[in-house]
Amino acid sequence: MTAPSALAAVPAGSPPRRCVRCIMDTTDADIAFDAEGVCSHCRRFDELFRPAWFPNEEGTRRLAATVDQMKAEGRGKDYDCIIGLSGGVDSSYLAVKVKDLGLRPLVVHVDAGWNSELAVKNIEGLVKALGFDLFTLVIDWEEMRDLQVAFLRSGVANQDVPQDHAYFAGLYRFATEAKIRWVLSGGNFATEGILPQSWGYNAMDVRHLRGIHARFGTRPLKTFPTVSFFNLYFGYPLIRKMKVVRPLDFMPYSKDAAMRELSDRFGWRYYGAKHHESVWTKFFQGHWLPSRFGFDKRKAHLSSLVVAGQLTRDEALAELAKEIYPADELRRDRAYVAKKLGLTEDELEALRTAPLRTYRDFPNNEGRQQLLRAIWKRLPLQLVRRRVNRF
Repeated sequence: MTAPSALAAVPAGSPPRRCVRCIMDTTDADIAFDAEGVCSHCRRFDELFRPAWFPNEEGTRRLAATVDQMKAEGRGKDYDCIIGLSGGVDSSYLAVKVKDLGLRPLVVHVDAGWNSELAVKNIEGLVKALGFDLFTLVIDWEEMRDLQVAFLRSGVANQDVPQDHAYFAGLYRFATEAKIRWVLSGGNFATEGILPQSWGYNAMDVRHLRGIHARFGTRPLKTFPTVSFFNLYFGYPLIRKMKVVRPLDFMPYSKDAAMRELSDRFGWRYYGAKHHESVWTKFFQGHWLPSRFGFDKRKAHLSSLVVAGQLTRDEALAELAKEIYPADELRRDRAYVAKKLGLTEDELEALRTAPLRTYRDFPNNEGRQQLLRAIWKRLPLQLVRRRVNRF
């Protein structure tokens, strides 16, 4: 990693500054720049992520060896792995590649109540064409609604915690019940190499989730799926020997090429932006975060493509200059979100302009996570990189 002295933090109150390589800027309070004006996100990608990324023949070899192991362990069983399918680009393309690799996955979709019609059609069409078994976990809507309203009342930045936690908890639950050890993830360095920690907080911190719900919720979470700290870091990986694999990090992966293949082969249709297969995430990332916190996640998404070589910086800036949320769509989606959450539009707006809080204002497991990171830092760099890509 770059020595701390090589990167300079930006003093509070300084004029906005943007990285000369990607398009991340000082809306990320933790960003730092080196003497050449390159940001800490780019340095981190180059020094930690890039060495763990294999979109080449080496990746093909590594992935083939792991696939062989999955097939051998799955011999005589209904499935040799499990994947989560949201209907978005990454998970959809992963499903196609899993088929091409000859694997037999159990496909799981977690329905948290916010699927766009297009996402549903994409999922149904893809699963049918690939011949996979699809299991859908439908989250109790009243519990989901209560938890989401609690998070809105909390004033924290990451309003995607309830939805994201449910997705992964549901997937791990299915894997455990089906006794499937191999979990395949669509996460990848090619499109997700940059994401500022200051713009949110760990969605898998169940203590944080329950702490906010205990303060602002109105009904018990009887069936909402959760993952304990112990299971996340010890129970699943060490006791159950669960392996999370990110195949897209071991093959050439271009977002544009993936969308073309999905469209040409399966009639898949794009929904406009990253994670917009969820109506809630579209509203949260396109309106709530920028207008309430000043965070535009397009900067991170586009910067990820820049450092991965899929966009030039000028192309990313041109994309960023486009309207983030057309006014007619925002009016329609705001009315829909308010009604679905059982709020009036005035109540939703009052929550948007209420005092801000951070995750540190509520119970959380940050201390435990920092302790684990401190332990990992003492490990050889090769082992740390293996932990990063979970391969």
